[in-house]
Amino acid sequence: MASVNKVILVGNCGRDPEVRYAPSGTAICNISVATSSRRKDKTSGESIEDTQWHRVTFYDRLAEIAGEYLKKGRPVYVEGRLKYGKYTDKDGIERNTVDIVATEMQLLGGREGMGGGADDGGAPTRSAPAQRNAPPASKPPARSSTGFDDMDDDIPF
Repeated sequence: MASVNKVILVGNCGRDPEVRYAPSGTAICNISVATSSRRKDKTSGESIEDTQWHRVTFYDRLAEIAGEYLKKGRPVYVEGRLKYGKYTDKDGIERNTVDIVATEMQLLGGREGMGGGADDGGAPTRSAPAQRNAPPASKPPARSSTGFDDMDDDIPF
């Protein structure tokens, strides 16, 4: 029988990445990711937010990319697998751990905070990358004579 060990997280990076290198040269990056859910308390009717923290480990090239581009507070998509472990703390108590070993990562949100700076020396605004990357204004393309110019572009596929 086949088995599956797959985790998908969409949350916010809880701290800046920590990148280190193993003696073999392998890059290792650790982050924490916060995921939140909301529910309404049945007795009081108040909205309650439940935040879970996840330890995520990246290896090799993905670790270097995560270390370079992830920052505290940035939204991120992480895909990977669960890894369970045990260790003994300084008081001699055995503790269990659950880590996510990431195999995929996607930066979410805008490009703010990615560098490239605004003119005022601060972080670029949301519209700055769009303005910088926009093509120069030009005349609209010529209409074709195929007879399909008046058709809607609301094709669902």
